[in-house]
Amino acid sequence: MAEDGLPPARRRAATICVAVGVAMTVLDAAMVNVALPTISRDLAIHPATATWVVNAYQLVMVGLLLPCAALGEVLGFRRVYQVGLCIYLLGALGSAFAPGLEWLLASRVLQGVGAASVMSLTAGLMRNIYPSSQLGRAIGVNAFTVAFCSAVGPSIGSLIITVAGWPMMFFLAVPIGLGVLLLGQRALPDVPPQPREFDLVGAGLTVLTFGSLILGLDLLLVAPWLGAPVLLLGLAALWLLLKVAAAKPAPVFPLDLLRLRVVRLAIGASSCMFGAQAMLYVTLPFHLTAAGRSVAEIGLILSAWPAAIAIAAPLAGRFSDRVTSALLPAVGAGLVALGLVMVAMLDPRAPAWVLMLALFFCGAGFGSFQAPNNRAMLGAAPRARAGVAGGMQSTARVFGQATGTMLVALCLHAAVATPWVLVVAGCGAMVAAGLCVVRGRGA
Repeated sequence: MAEDGLPPARRRAATICVAVGVAMTVLDAAMVNVALPTISRDLAIHPATATWVVNAYQLVMVGLLLPCAALGEVLGFRRVYQVGLCIYLLGALGSAFAPGLEWLLASRVLQGVGAASVMSLTAGLMRNIYPSSQLGRAIGVNAFTVAFCSAVGPSIGSLIITVAGWPMMFFLAVPIGLGVLLLGQRALPDVPPQPREFDLVGAGLTVLTFGSLILGLDLLLVAPWLGAPVLLLGLAALWLLLKVAAAKPAPVFPLDLLRLRVVRLAIGASSCMFGAQAMLYVTLPFHLTAAGRSVAEIGLILSAWPAAIAIAAPLAGRFSDRVTSALLPAVGAGLVALGLVMVAMLDPRAPAWVLMLALFFCGAGFGSFQAPNNRAMLGAAPRARAGVAGGMQSTARVFGQATGTMLVALCLHAAVATPWVLVVAGCGAMVAAGLCVVRGRGA
């Protein structure tokens, strides 16, 4: 493989391969959420129990993002990515033919393992597919894919469920995934593995840490008697994980990367921004429903956010290849903060286009932040640690979303009015803007 990216023809094929792999995992999350009521009815299970079809997938995925990324560095990105995709497809096949809840949950766990491999290695593969001078463009392509699939996922899921039933939603992933496997075998870069042993203890502690922290946050307000000890277990595991990581030159939990100022600040800003995004996604439907909006209206209004990201992120990514400044992500985060306050101040009964315009403003800011911020983080990490850097980026996103969701639940339990929850989300975006400014001053 060339030291700085693939030849143009192979680069395009590899980009398609990675983009389709990411699209499958993002569409999975979006479509399964829509399918939960139908799955609950068809399998004769309580709606609260049906949510574990999503929870099992997410818990496994978030716990394995960093271990899968580290495994990719040790065994080779392409090999781990391809094996992970195979595991995901086996899980999808099992989900499609699941006769009951137990089988479906086991299959969803398999899908979570596979999705962790695909998502954690995407950034590392892009780092080796594109030359360093076009890294921002690569990240912009990835951001566009995630935003576009997030926007169309619920509609595609609803269509498939209406026409062919929810099992078909899983089954359709199989032929698409097989095509990606065949293309990837020829097109994906063959990144040489790093000559070191896989840190099995660190990987186990990482799974325990993030799985317990996410589950504990989720349970804290629903069943505090269970959530509190699970959260404490996660904190204890984190303490042990830091001890283990400090003694390793290239640990699964990347303390070596977090010691880099640029990486540390970029990860912190990313977590804050995805937390703010999650707060909006969870709060706004309650806010608009209380004003008498229909589900269809709310879905249309919310689609303005990812639509704007899909437009802004590729442009911001290309710009960040030419101007490697912290100014663009700082301005983008500031626009998100301003936009969230605007949404909070607007009458929820205002015309839909007014609300969509405010959310489009927010999404454009988010897209302007995301690509250059991720480029700074990945560009600062050594190429040999590109896998774990990408895994850390994905973990920051998922952990930020979980924290944002928990903050919304906390605010709602405390009877905080929904406009004020959106203001809190705006404060999170302002913190991200401040971290970008600090990063820029130290550059």
